[in-house]
Amino acid sequence: MKTIHCLLVLLVFLSCKQEPKEKIPSSIPTETIAISHAKGFTITKSSEGITTIKITSPWPNAEAAFTYALVPKEKLAFVTLNRDEYDAVIATPIAKIVVTSTTHIPALEILGVENTLIGFPNTEYISSEKTRNLIAKNIVQELGNNEAINAEMVIALQPDAVIGFSIDNRNKAYSTIQNSNIPVVYNGDWTEETPLGKAEWIKFFAPFYHLEKKADSIFKAIETNYNQAKQMALKAKSRPTVLSGALYKDVWYLPGGKSWASNFISDANAAYLWRSTEETGSLSLSVESVLDTAKEADFWISPSQYTSYKQLEEGNRHYIQFNAFKERKIYSYASSKGASGGVLYYELAPNRPDLVLKDLIHIFHPELLPVYEPFFFKPLE
Repeated sequence: MKTIHCLLVLLVFLSCKQEPKEKIPSSIPTETIAISHAKGFTITKSSEGITTIKITSPWPNAEAAFTYALVPKEKLAFVTLNRDEYDAVIATPIAKIVVTSTTHIPALEILGVENTLIGFPNTEYISSEKTRNLIAKNIVQELGNNEAINAEMVIALQPDAVIGFSIDNRNKAYSTIQNSNIPVVYNGDWTEETPLGKAEWIKFFAPFYHLEKKADSIFKAIETNYNQAKQMALKAKSRPTVLSGALYKDVWYLPGGKSWASNFISDANAAYLWRSTEETGSLSLSVESVLDTAKEADFWISPSQYTSYKQLEEGNRHYIQFNAFKERKIYSYASSKGASGGVLYYELAPNRPDLVLKDLIHIFHPELLPVYEPFFFKPLE
């Protein structure tokens, strides 16, 4: 009887114990999410529903990658992750977010989750009417500037995640935020070299909201539109030459041959005159060098902040020597601004490369899109 009594006590004790957490081993089967164009991140999903996002290019020449685990809230209490393998573990779907680049805003809006945005540095640069309304209602708080984001305000807001934008790993404010147990997740969309590569970063945002299928559908539509426009451009009977950029303190800055902007011109079936260079960022040239190469260029696009021929002529006397100036074939996105003066191109163009490409095709080959209304690029006044 004593033995039976002891067994009964043991059974009662065992039945009252809390269920142990399920440890997710590193060898668990995973599915790799298809990323077709972007080079800076990968996404895998385990059979347990744990999503792993790896950022391989948070900024140019980054020496280390960042890895984040996204765990559904209903599973968070029942799994144990080896946190040494991750830079942050985030419960999803998130309800409150802080983002730090205007290029993040369209991704939130197109996914329909802009109402989760609670803070942003330099809100005056946001052009979107939807998000500007949230700012006007004090739903989105001003957080200073990205280089020195107000860490105390971020901590007070208690977001579920901060999507960071940085040119290196020396942002002390981010470290302060992380030390307060608020995840900082780096987004490197700006390091992508191709138009569709930048746009595909909508898939980066989707797992935070369990909206992967929606993001995939949105991107496929953009990709299809872009590729159709690219094929249409090949029907053009001419391939005009193109100049870009302008002077800043006696240095002419223009896109490198492997850059995002250069790829747009090439896909629009035009000849960018510095396409053969290897730079993925910008080139720094003298005005004499640019005149020597592009004085006879058919078109000039993106002449810095200039929006009129009068401004250009007043800015530097050398500008009037270019044929594109004489023939009035200069186009800029600088005049397309939001309510607070932010340039719409900087915010939306990386997310909608199909619109940018159609603008350029309309400029370089107007016979292919005769009734098209440009979205970003307008002729100088």
